[in-house]
Amino acid sequence: MEKAEIDRLAERVIATGEGVSREEALALMATPLLDELCDAADRVREAFHGNRFDSCSIVNARSGMCGEDCKWCAQTRHHDTGCVTYNFLDEEKTMTAARLNEETGIRRFSLVTSGRAVSDRDLDNFIRIIRRLKEETDLRLCVSMGLLTEPQLERLKEAGIERYHCNMETSERMWPTLVTTHSQEDKRKTIEAARRQGMAICSGGIIGMGETEEDRVDFAIMLREMGVDSVPMNILNPIKGTPLEGTPLIAEEDIVRCAAVWRMILPKQVIRFAGGRGRLSGKNMERIFKGGINGAIMGDMLTTVGNTVREDKEMLANLGFELGMEN
Repeated sequence: MEKAEIDRLAERVIATGEGVSREEALALMATPLLDELCDAADRVREAFHGNRFDSCSIVNARSGMCGEDCKWCAQTRHHDTGCVTYNFLDEEKTMTAARLNEETGIRRFSLVTSGRAVSDRDLDNFIRIIRRLKEETDLRLCVSMGLLTEPQLERLKEAGIERYHCNMETSERMWPTLVTTHSQEDKRKTIEAARRQGMAICSGGIIGMGETEEDRVDFAIMLREMGVDSVPMNILNPIKGTPLEGTPLIAEEDIVRCAAVWRMILPKQVIRFAGGRGRLSGKNMERIFKGGINGAIMGDMLTTVGNTVREDKEMLANLGFELGMEN
């Protein structure tokens, strides 16, 4: 695809608010003009989001002991990874983490738990913490607690949760090769129930697990069809002891390209750079943030460590972004 055609597609997306088609996205994936693609994606990002940059932070509220068999994950009992395990993160540690994030200017905070779902009894404990967070901070609150029932989601909404996170992870074609203990349809039902309760939806996935560029396009289109609000983009960090430990690292150029194409597919969503981004070079980190990305998870990310908040804020300020928040 030539520059003129890339520019024409960007202008159409900006004018209509509609993302590119599957065929157009695949053509963008194939273009050798990466800088031109990134520039076009960034114009789309700026048209719909300005220079607001949506930051959030997560805390691993329950770690390890998971009975699911996701091949990439350090927290499942099916893999021997040396993951630290605990049933509940200490309440005061959670509050301290939340206050530190608030002090640094991060506006969203999410409790993330391992496991297929949280039991009603355990949910009582988490709701107590959520109510404290709601009373003692001004943070916008999210949770990621697996395949919950609608009555459980209703309780979370009443406690103050505004957004539910449930990653669809990868394309429909790839899913059966990576997970057997639950389905994407299970996740879809949870997402639909959370939406019925009035929650915004955060759902993304991981690239670099052996999928094709076609899978990456199909995945983004699936998220568009589901109407999700926020799309975390994770890069596989092959963890020793998991079935994917020997997976070759995806090229940095492919990460940058995927982010730009996702922006052309998903013009109105927050596309949030998440786990695995720390291995990008400084040049490519800046290129991806000026190539369509308009959000990030900052600080520690579950079982891997992200860039420090200070480093992120300095970089984003240098690129002309302002930490803000999408509705």
